[in-house]
Amino acid sequence: MTATTGIETPLTRLVGVRHPLVQTGMGWVAGPRLVSAAANAGALGILASATMTVEQLRAAVREVKSRTDAPFGVNLRADAGDAAERVRLVVAEGVRVASFALAPSRELIARLKDAGVVVIPSVGARRHAEKVAAWGADAVVVQGGEGGGHTGNVATTVLLPQVVDAVEIPVIAAGGFFDGRGLVAALAYGAAGVAMGTRFLLTSDSTVPPAVQARYLAAAAKDITVTTKVDGLPHRMLRSELVETLERSGRAAALLRAVRHAASFKKLSGLSWAQMVRDGLAMKHGKDLSWSQVLLAANTPMLLKASMVEGRTDLGVMASGQVAGVIEDLPSCADLVDRIMAEAGRALAGLPMGAAD
Repeated sequence: MTATTGIETPLTRLVGVRHPLVQTGMGWVAGPRLVSAAANAGALGILASATMTVEQLRAAVREVKSRTDAPFGVNLRADAGDAAERVRLVVAEGVRVASFALAPSRELIARLKDAGVVVIPSVGARRHAEKVAAWGADAVVVQGGEGGGHTGNVATTVLLPQVVDAVEIPVIAAGGFFDGRGLVAALAYGAAGVAMGTRFLLTSDSTVPPAVQARYLAAAAKDITVTTKVDGLPHRMLRSELVETLERSGRAAALLRAVRHAASFKKLSGLSWAQMVRDGLAMKHGKDLSWSQVLLAANTPMLLKASMVEGRTDLGVMASGQVAGVIEDLPSCADLVDRIMAEAGRALAGLPMGAAD
């Protein structure tokens, strides 16, 4: 196998990419430049839409299309008030894949599939994978606890085989992947590919400010933590001044900070207070969240924007998988994908008893 040779899997056949690699839809990070670079490298690039207005999303989709002829996807919020409008946009623009961080409804899946869009939700539990598979999802991303952002407490090596055994659709492994050895391990578990966020964030095609990328590169495994103090849900990120402040803050200070951030997000997103409250209630449903946590959950994008766009490592959160502790360079997407596939080829060739045949 050469660096440019692909590995055909149910994922590559389903979405038409050369390599079984997915660049995840990270808010403020997965914009047109990164997505098109990942797509041109042969991976499936996913555009993050939660931090965009509908018109911004339309412009971003068209920019990606102007930069690449390769398939790509858009990550959507199934619980957003304007989800139906965004789905119409995805269909109208001929986007190949719709991915979701929260499970879309059976009706939403059917609407997308009827239009020829491949539906790939992300899940963190076997039962959720079984549910979306029964509803007609084409594939599923399963993220173990090593992954960045909102995460669970079950390791990928335990969760992945459970899901592979439970569903008949292609399973994409996420959480803890950054090289070719990990890809081969995931394939051995029965996965159809791997999805990576932090590894693609740390490329030269990423628009994340250099000072923030430097914080990631300098991080050791001990510098990556899981906290519930941002929005009440387990959230894996780099330790930072803000995280330490949030963990020390009392309820009153947390509420004041949440209201201030919510007002900023309202101005940026164009959402009304009623829409923000509705989104917050959707997040609160079934969860023991304080109202300050609900407000923070509704505007966590502002905390990400401070770091990922403005470079303020002191004022923003830096979502991160544990793999940041072992990543040391900033290759281009093309070099990264070539390197991963070459590593995978060497790993397969080195397997005992002719297992690579």
